[in-house]
Amino acid sequence: MARTGQVLRLRHVPSGRVLAERLLVPRTFVGRGLGLMFRPALPAGQGMWIQPCNGIHMFGVRFPLDAIFLDRAQRLVSAHPGLRPWRVVPFVAGSRSVVELPAGSLSGLPLERGEQFSIEHV
Repeated sequence: MARTGQVLRLRHVPSGRVLAERLLVPRTFVGRGLGLMFRPALPAGQGMWIQPCNGIHMFGVRFPLDAIFLDRAQRLVSAHPGLRPWRVVPFVAGSRSVVELPAGSLSGLPLERGEQFSIEHV
């Protein structure tokens, strides 16, 4: 878990592609529950890493997202590109966290279960 003031980024290890230069990390139960609700947008290059988390909802989120569910070792469990508002991704078995990204962030990546991601300090 990141400490306050630390900047984290998300990288897809097989391609080396950085998917988010800055990850927001909610610290409380309430913060994890609210996630991106009621925000006008998620700027390009940003994302939100929610842990622990094994399912998400898009209630109150005003924009589409790409979401990846990761296991404890930050390997891909499930990818959900182009999630629209008012949708739900119920329980994702084996996931420990989710990274929510601006829609289109996963474009061009041939994502397969088990692919390695890296959440790195910048």
